Amino acid sequence: EAPPEVTLFDKIVKGEIPCNKVYEDEVCLAFRDIAPVAKTHVLVIPKVREGLTQLQHASAEHKFILGHMLGVAVPAVVKSEGLNSYRLVVNDGADACQTVFHLHMHIIGGGKPLSWPPGVPR
Repeated sequence: EAPPEVTLFDKIVKGEIPCNKVYEDEVCLAFRDIAPVAKTHVLVIPKVREGLTQLQHASAEHKFILGHMLGVAVPAVVKSEGLNSYRLVVNDGADACQTVFHLHMHIIGGGKPLSWPPGVPR
């Protein structure tokens, strides 16, 4: 089996590409999106992909990393950014606009109300 393709996010985790870090622990890294869609737009990624190129590839063995992302990293970013509401987005697959195949969560909020459905002007 071929080794997994090295992604932009792997290079960010290794420090080969700089990022505007918001939160980091032994499991996750959170940094500002380079093309923000709102005042706050932070990406949360697992430092080790463990096969999680997409959420649909998650299995029971990934419950720790997913739980850590949702229960530790996201709340830490939300608190540090002073958000009282936000949108948490996972684009799963190319047709859903996923461009980096390393699982990541977008924390989007701050500044003004978000539209619904996404992408439709308010």
